[in-house]
Amino acid sequence: MGKKTKYMTSVAMLVAMAYVLVTFARIPVVLFLKYDPKDIVITLGGLIWGPLTAALVSVIVSLLEMITVSGTGPWGLIMNVISTCSFACVASFVYKRKRTLSGAVIGLLAGVASMVVVMLFWNYLITPIYMGYPREAVAKLLLPAFLPFNLIKAGLNAALTFLLYKPVMTALRRARFVQASPIESGQKTRPIVLWIICAAIIVGCVLAILFMKNILSF
Repeated sequence: MGKKTKYMTSVAMLVAMAYVLVTFARIPVVLFLKYDPKDIVITLGGLIWGPLTAALVSVIVSLLEMITVSGTGPWGLIMNVISTCSFACVASFVYKRKRTLSGAVIGLLAGVASMVVVMLFWNYLITPIYMGYPREAVAKLLLPAFLPFNLIKAGLNAALTFLLYKPVMTALRRARFVQASPIESGQKTRPIVLWIICAAIIVGCVLAILFMKNILSF
């Protein structure tokens, strides 16, 4: 199988997996905001093949989502692409420039910060248009609703992407889709502390979702 064919096959697999997740794994969190894990798949693709791959998969999946399961039309497509790219493309861009374990961590943290800031701005700008909410009402929801939702979404994306990166790379390497990455070839010890931190982030985000849905109270 040629390099171009392998790449096209890989992109098709990423699109298929991300679309399945956005279709069947949506979790309502607060108001109309729902979490789905598609950004994890797209970010993994970006870390492995670069930020342009993350952007390409994001656009294709968002188009499929718009014409099949979404009711928000072109505005929803724009918001989905911006949300995903602000995380996945930033994380993979940083990692492309520093292909080490620390580069991956810095990239994911940069993706979290980028997504939270970018989505606060775009939620204020576009949500009143495609959801029909008054802008004043959206402004009042930025801190109590949009900020925690995007922190939860970005935190889950970052933690799960970090935990899944190595097994995904191992599987792709064995299938001869990619070569060994610096994280796998250069890392002599397992980052146990980082795994524990990621697990804590996941648990914290799940508890936050339960709290926001009034299932759990403190």
